[in-house]
Amino acid sequence: MSKKEEFCKIYRDNIKREGSQELLAYLTGPSSDFFTAPASTRFHGNYEGGLCEHSINVYRNLKAYLERPYTHDLIKTEYSDETIALVALLHDLCKVNCYKVSFRNVKNEQGQWVKAPYYEFDDHLPYGHGEKSVYIAGGFMKLSREEAFAIRYHMGFSTTDDPRNVSRAFELYPLAFALSVADMEASCFMEETK
Repeated sequence: MSKKEEFCKIYRDNIKREGSQELLAYLTGPSSDFFTAPASTRFHGNYEGGLCEHSINVYRNLKAYLERPYTHDLIKTEYSDETIALVALLHDLCKVNCYKVSFRNVKNEQGQWVKAPYYEFDDHLPYGHGEKSVYIAGGFMKLSREEAFAIRYHMGFSTTDDPRNVSRAFELYPLAFALSVADMEASCFMEETK
């Protein structure tokens, strides 16, 4: 099964709310590069299909994190399969249509200058990172407050946000902290940089 097929299966099996099929149609349609886009330009998943792969990894990590007895006892909150799939698979919607292939000169193994492709970030909707993902998903379907906060603060303390806001969001909405952990685990330990 391809990563695209796996993503779509997880999505369809779990996300059923009104507007969800329209969002999936957008992601799989010609006006979205979700399944071919990288996850970043220089770091984890900086290759074709990296964004889809990263989203699946975050989903797996989030499910595993929330199933731990310690986590379950600590946060004393249960999340539906739909909520888990939604926040994990859609947390990086902000990256859709933001990467373009450019070329730069680099030396090859023989010491000769050659043109090499690389991804350049070119955002035509500079609305922020997490907040842009909430904005896009919310345009198709209604999100709960906790889902919106989880997506918004999935970058945790690795952003330029006021740390007090991040900390407070984590305290109020444990799913935000859990998604941040799942995202960091995927990007730091599971995904390569090419």
